[in-house]
Amino acid sequence: MAKVLILIEGHRSIGPLYVKAAQRLGFHPVTMSADPTQYDYVSAEGTEAINVDTNNIDALKYACSKLKLTRDIAGLTGFSGLDESVYVTVGKLCRDFGLPGPNPSSVEQCHDKFAQRQLLAQAGVPIPAYRVAATAAQVISAATEIGLPVVLKPVVGSGSSGVRLCRFIDQVAEHTRHLLGGGHVWQASPRILVEEFAQGPYYTADIMGDHVVAIGTADFGSPPHFVYREFGFPASLTGDEHRRIVDISLSCLRALGLGWGPTNIEFRWTKRGPVVIEVNPRLAGTPDPQLIQLAYGVDLINEHIKLVVGDKCDLRAKHFRTAAARFLVPDREGMLEEIVGASRAAGVPGVADVNIYVQAKTPIVRKGDYRELIGHIIAASPTHDQTADLLQQAADLITWKITPFRLAENTNNQ
Repeated sequence: MAKVLILIEGHRSIGPLYVKAAQRLGFHPVTMSADPTQYDYVSAEGTEAINVDTNNIDALKYACSKLKLTRDIAGLTGFSGLDESVYVTVGKLCRDFGLPGPNPSSVEQCHDKFAQRQLLAQAGVPIPAYRVAATAAQVISAATEIGLPVVLKPVVGSGSSGVRLCRFIDQVAEHTRHLLGGGHVWQASPRILVEEFAQGPYYTADIMGDHVVAIGTADFGSPPHFVYREFGFPASLTGDEHRRIVDISLSCLRALGLGWGPTNIEFRWTKRGPVVIEVNPRLAGTPDPQLIQLAYGVDLINEHIKLVVGDKCDLRAKHFRTAAARFLVPDREGMLEEIVGASRAAGVPGVADVNIYVQAKTPIVRKGDYRELIGHIIAASPTHDQTADLLQQAADLITWKITPFRLAENTNNQ
């Protein structure tokens, strides 16, 4: 019988990639989740699932111990949707069961953006000016001290949920009321990070262990929110620029006690060079793993699983191409009546993936975060320009119709 790879919770985009990679490597994936039915790929792939309260570490320990009585557990890892505390849980479970895994204390201090900022600042890593606040008055005071514009974000959170650029003090007050007045679901005690708006091109470094595998770039939609529009690898950097990002990335790992498994670091290249926006002690979600495999021939998910089960990974580039993703983002709210053309877009030579996240009759509500995305297109070619052309060709073939909620309601009542 195949050795078991335990997957704590799941993930819409990279969850099925882990399941398939585990099976390719000869392991039997077992998903432990408070609600396994929420992950369509678990049943679609015919994989085993165990219903357990994943917020209860003792319940998870019991489930793992029970599984261990009859099965050989090769390794354990996990995913997060909005709550990244699952990575802390993974680290604790790996230590309890003597399995390779991340340091839970290091992951936990990254999970708290304020604690992360403090450690990076102490190590001399370039970061934006910042303050932490728990009341509206403290937020206003912090924004005034730092100087507008500022970015407000929950101290604990992911997916750009609750993150907003504020150029004027009334916008600071408005977003603070939204965050503290019940408009945001808090994962921990309500605290707001008030941060200098670091302006400049965005870069992302994807790391496995202490090796920077790839550096990419991304574009966002219109302010005040930070919703991704495009991702691409490799970033167009000079040799010196590349070295500076690598050096700062390694400084982040040392400062935060990381260096095992995957890490994703976000930068802005400002007037003073690369400034660290955030360090994520995990593998980035879609589309980074797919793009890196297309651009360099390195399967980060495959290599991460090797680490998880105690094997050595191979991070050497097999080839060099350009790969990019474009997200599909609706420009209005309402009822999605239809979305068509995905199969035609997927047929464009050079297009590697077209993924539509939603179905017809889905309400489209603009949240200012990752939940606005309704799909993506991924393409690869020898050059940046050719890849951009492929993405545009494919995007032009996909159309959708959104009926404003009021009109949709009237139509349904007729």
